[in-house]
Amino acid sequence: MSNDLHNLSVVELARLLQSKTVSAVEAAEHFLKRMDAHQHLGAFVSVNPDATLAQARAADAKLAQQAKASSPESASPMALTGVPIAHKDIFVTRDFPTTAGSKMLKGYQSPFDATVVSRLAEAGAVTLGKLNCDEFAMGSANENSAVAPVGFNAPVPVRNPWAQDRVPGGSSGGSAAAVAARLAPAVTGTDTGGSIRQPASFCGITGIKPTYGLASRYGMVAFASSLDQAGPMARSAEDCAWLLSAMCGPDPDRDATSLDRPAEDFSRHLNDSLEGLRIGIPAEFFGEGLAPDVRAAVEASLKEYEKLGAQLVPISLPRTELSIPVYYIIAPAEASSNLSRFDGVKFGHRAKDFGDLTDMYKKTRAEGFGDEVKRRIMIGTYVLSHGYYDAYYLQAQKIRRMIADDFQQAFQSCDVIAGPVAPTVAWKLGEKSADPVANYLADIFTLPASLAGLPGMSLPAGFGADGMPVGLQLIGNYFGESKLLNAAHRFQQATDYHLRTPEATRP
Repeated sequence: MSNDLHNLSVVELARLLQSKTVSAVEAAEHFLKRMDAHQHLGAFVSVNPDATLAQARAADAKLAQQAKASSPESASPMALTGVPIAHKDIFVTRDFPTTAGSKMLKGYQSPFDATVVSRLAEAGAVTLGKLNCDEFAMGSANENSAVAPVGFNAPVPVRNPWAQDRVPGGSSGGSAAAVAARLAPAVTGTDTGGSIRQPASFCGITGIKPTYGLASRYGMVAFASSLDQAGPMARSAEDCAWLLSAMCGPDPDRDATSLDRPAEDFSRHLNDSLEGLRIGIPAEFFGEGLAPDVRAAVEASLKEYEKLGAQLVPISLPRTELSIPVYYIIAPAEASSNLSRFDGVKFGHRAKDFGDLTDMYKKTRAEGFGDEVKRRIMIGTYVLSHGYYDAYYLQAQKIRRMIADDFQQAFQSCDVIAGPVAPTVAWKLGEKSADPVANYLADIFTLPASLAGLPGMSLPAGFGADGMPVGLQLIGNYFGESKLLNAAHRFQQATDYHLRTPEATRP
């Protein structure tokens, strides 16, 4: 059993831990060894085996106390005690350095844990390490990290476990690759414009971005504050439901954008019937830009939903194309403000040679930020500048409201919206690195839900060109996470795409 732990789901592993068939230390040691054997993927940027094993020993002690207090029962959604997970390196952690994939924060050690990290720890999860990501979560390929992964002396792109010459998606590429390669049963990610859903699609795993404000952003290194949202990534919808239940809940004292809604059990509707579920199919998601192989996989998945009793309803999201220019005005504007704190004064990188304070600012930021981050800071500063604020930023915010209204109009005739996550399967490493706009255009299907603050998820829906995974995107109305997760779970009960493993990582 101990040699096969990486093939178990979160739910299966949690139950073995509660029954004491497997110890938390055994599970932690197993995954640490597996992570070490797959360093070539570049998924992890920091590990701390001593801290991991100390957490595992504490989990075993807690499990022993629980066993004495009562007879063993089936695991509940909050019972993650001893389950190994890993965190995207955008969440600050006390026991592991936090870099956000940037030279600017190289070596930074936070004195506190992010709320998402602390809540999962309170639920008993054991942290394996920190996962690679695009610098400050800015990217669609995980080729923008400025930090050397574990086992490397210099920064390298994360590799997709299904084909190591392809990108895993971004910005949560390290998170997606770790789950796909079975280096961790579940991980955290963040989604600003699709950074959970797109890498989940590219790597053949499941990931969900909840309604904006359900998960606290406290301790998450900010990119775009009105868009950033934490979420889980795992093999299945059921696993994601367990993690999301532990992650979410109000945090009013530390996050002003946290919603005043009590924590809930997102697994409670996982076995509801799909009979009569109305699935909206946006015409704009199936236009000329969609690759034939992706279209075929998505359409086959929709037919599977019809077999399960769902009804397909044609809808329209007419401002879908406007989501790209709107997002790439609003997100860079917020980034230019959020990243102004990285100036070499209090923490992070500081230039060694400078004349005066202004010169230190300039040299520190020039040295510390990568090209993509600089690009977005410059765009954001421009659209917020005098004479351009009304013409660009204000207009973008108006259209953002109209995009949200389009969704509300659509939800009058459907319960869930479905379509592709990305126009293509994962592309080759370096293929789009010289063309930022090509990367931006790949976000066309994920940006609308992010701009509207709606919950969205990706689940494995088959395979496209060269055997690469294709994800199906499900979008729900506000606070519709349980409905989304149930729709995904019932699909996964009828298919096995989420159980398939990349050939290269099976040993």
